[in-house]
Amino acid sequence: MNSKKDLLIIGGGPAGISAAIWAKRLGLNHLLLEEKKDLGGQLNTIYNQIVDYPGIIAPNGKYLKKQFKKHADEIKFEYALNSPVKSINWEKKILKTSADHTYEFRALLIATGSSPRKLDVPGEQEMIDQNEVYSATRDKGKFINKNVAVIGGGDRAFEGALLLAEAGAKVTLIHRSTHFKARQEFKDPVLEHENITILTETIVNQIEGKGKALSLSSKGLSKTIEVEGIFIRIGVQPNTNPYRQGIEMDQEGYIKCNAFGETSLPYVYAAGDVCTRPLLSSIASSVGQGMTSIKQLSFFLEN
Repeated sequence: MNSKKDLLIIGGGPAGISAAIWAKRLGLNHLLLEEKKDLGGQLNTIYNQIVDYPGIIAPNGKYLKKQFKKHADEIKFEYALNSPVKSINWEKKILKTSADHTYEFRALLIATGSSPRKLDVPGEQEMIDQNEVYSATRDKGKFINKNVAVIGGGDRAFEGALLLAEAGAKVTLIHRSTHFKARQEFKDPVLEHENITILTETIVNQIEGKGKALSLSSKGLSKTIEVEGIFIRIGVQPNTNPYRQGIEMDQEGYIKCNAFGETSLPYVYAAGDVCTRPLLSSIASSVGQGMTSIKQLSFFLEN
């Protein structure tokens, strides 16, 4: 099936939804492509309360997603679900999806967000495939009086370790160096908590038993620890692999763009976590970037 669209928006998270709202408002011939079966992006994996999005104090990401989805359905912007990008011909401006749809476009907005960074060690994917992936906020009650491992040294690792420990889990926090990036407000209670053991200068070599054991090495010595759950909290990476051959990116894979979202190709823009590092990332900033990009792209499409 072939279609022609002035504007394709890739990604159905906050940035993509905001972009599509503005595409509809501005009367652009548009289509949002979302690879998963529903809109929302990373909102689907936020289980804690959201207090920094103006106008709404949401109990979790799914609640906020419902509000976004309701808005989308009321104004009826165009979107297609289950539509992961298979390939892009940048010169001919043709995009193909895994659902065997082909789209000709004049402009493109990439708003595919980011994903948790992986350890890339043996056994990790088997653990993920087994669905042994947990949220400290949602699942802390499952691990009372049980041994768990939290891997990382930033805010999410420390916050998760603290949530689990305060719920009664026995936490081993594993970090590859002695320097922690976590904020002091997280560090102090974690370092002092009786339920948390910290292993520094420690590398994870392998995940065994589909998430029930970790093979570790530290200063030339190896050991294995048994756990009931593993929480990998080593940061995020932008979802930009399908676009690496077409537009400029930095060494970490973030799309290079100006304040309006314009990339190295004048008809390709980016918004949200594909071009914004975690320190400056938020739902509000993603929504704003989606709006800004579409307003600027509308000027491009008028010419």
